Amino acid sequence: MRAPRFWWHPSPSLPASLLRPAGAIYTSIAAQRMRRLGEKADLPVICIGNFTVGGAGKTPTALAVAKILDAAGESPAFLSRGYGGRLRGPVQVRVKHTATDVGDEPILLSKSARTIISRDRPAGARLSYEMGSTVIIMDDGLQNPSLLKDCAIAVVDGATGIGNGLTLPAGPLRAPMETQWPAVDAVIVIGDGEPGLQLAEEAAARGKRVFNARLAPEPEAAKALKGKKVLAFAGIGRPEKVFETLRACGAVVDVAHAFPDHYRYKASDLAAIRQEAEGLGLLPVTTEKDLARVAAVKDAEPWPDLTVLPVRLRIDNEAGLRNLVLRRINERRLRVA
Repeated sequence: MRAPRFWWHPSPSLPASLLRPAGAIYTSIAAQRMRRLGEKADLPVICIGNFTVGGAGKTPTALAVAKILDAAGESPAFLSRGYGGRLRGPVQVRVKHTATDVGDEPILLSKSARTIISRDRPAGARLSYEMGSTVIIMDDGLQNPSLLKDCAIAVVDGATGIGNGLTLPAGPLRAPMETQWPAVDAVIVIGDGEPGLQLAEEAAARGKRVFNARLAPEPEAAKALKGKKVLAFAGIGRPEKVFETLRACGAVVDVAHAFPDHYRYKASDLAAIRQEAEGLGLLPVTTEKDLARVAAVKDAEPWPDLTVLPVRLRIDNEAGLRNLVLRRINERRLRVA
């Protein structure tokens, strides 16, 4: 779905106010669910999640944490619900799988570390253990109570924060903040913006660790796009971020198409975009997540000119995040020993 614009207004608008009664029902259900006691996995669990629906940079954060753990000698496994995929799992993501099978995020994650998708998170955790992993990185699931988390990190978009501060459907929150704060150990604010700054201040006041980060394109990819006239398209939480990043690289974004998050492209969509790009003499550019969904489209013509803009998370205080995550892992192991 595409997030309504009124979600991101600092103060509740008329549509949000009208939806508040429905939000109250959702709030009660979500709060009760988060209070359930989850199962303890055989491995330490690091959860990377969002307070809100929509993209904030969760997948790049999970990849950055995996890199930290790999450098520390751990063997991490990503555990994902596999949103948008047909398989329930538990199953390890393999080369044969497509986004239609397991979702777009697991395809991207599996390029960096072992990745398990499972609607039943405890079952996925058991498979991760059986396969020889030493740590689980739970991709999303901050509000999912089925597994106990040893360290929970909430990722926040600095430009939007938590929007109007209301729960679905009146606002973007997955659960009331008073319910979510106790479940969080740290907050990573990605990018600049007053909404992110305000949330960071509240997190610090509540004794949570706060880290600042930014999404940066791979240098070689950015260099290759400088001065190019492009047609950009993206179906992620905030497609505008992709278009802004391209402009920051020096690309000239003549056409920009924004699709809903996790949009499942059809062959006709791709044919129309390709025809438009070729007709205008523009270079087609998209994201790594979108590429995973494009590759899963049946009957689509090969598209050799389609260019991907890879981005990576740059954390200002990476040493601090490394210390927090490794400390929580060691504390878990000491409790078990």
